This record gives sequence, C-alpha cells and structure tokens, in this order.
Amino acid sequence: MSAYRKDGKVIVMIPARFTRAEESEWVDAMLTKLERSEQRTRRTDEQLMRRARELSREYLDGRARPVSIRWVDNMTTRWGSCTTGDGTIRLFDRLQTMPVWVIDYVLLHELAHLLEPGHGARFWQWVDRFPKAERAKGYLEGVAAAANLDFEEL
Repeated sequence: MSAYRKDGKVIVMIPARFTRAEESEWVDAMLTKLERSEQRTRRTDEQLMRRARELSREYLDGRARPVSIRWVDNMTTRWGSCTTGDGTIRLFDRLQTMPVWVIDYVLLHELAHLLEPGHGARFWQWVDRFPKAERAKGYLEGVAAAANLDFEEL
C-alpha cells in the first residue's frame, strides 16, 4: 500500500477489503506521509549548490566546481544534464519527490561530468565512489519503467 504523485495527481493504492472508514483513514495517513516526504526532499537551487559542494568535497576530492545548478521542468529523456563548457548543471524537477540519496546520486553524476565529460571508465570511477550509486541507478530505472519514460541510462 502506497501513495505517489503522477501528472500532478495523488495516486493512493488501497486494498479492496478496506471498509469506507479504513479507506478514509488510510488515504489521510498516506497523504500526510507523502506531504512530509516532499517537504523533506525539496531543495532550492541554492541548496542544490551547497549540496553539490559537499558532494564534490566528499567524493570528487573537491575538484568539481559548478557555476550554477538549477531545477528544470522540460527534460524528456534525462534526469540531469551538465554543460561542461560553462559549468552549468540542470536537474529534472521530477527528482524532487525522490529519496535524497537518489537526488544526490544524480547531482554527483552531473558533477563528475565536470571532471570527465564522457561516460568512460574514469568517469565511472568517480561516480562509483558514491556508496548508493548502483541502488540509485536501479531506483531511477524502476521509476522510468513504471512511468513508461524513455530515459537514458544513468
């Protein structure tokens, strides 16, 4: 049993055996949980920049120094992108409702592009320093598959 957002709507999964009273109680509980979860993970662009600096120090020896990081709502095939020429990073705002460690993974992935533009072995050596890298990749693949998104592999 769970609750999630899809296309701006809240979807709550409820067992058929629930009475109306149990259903109402469950919906209220799930909406409260969903709201708390969203409040916990939403970050401003400034908070993203602060977190990027922390991640760079912790996993990239402080070498990745983005010029700007911002949320965007117009990505259709990626969770994030990095323009290495000017040091800008963009994250798909759909990530905002995902666990913090997933957002951190995508942010670290984009930061690693400031050190290695492609997806070669040296790039993955940087990214794989993140302890939950494989777990985050699997999570994102699952989200994309469930929503029928044709996203590039991270």
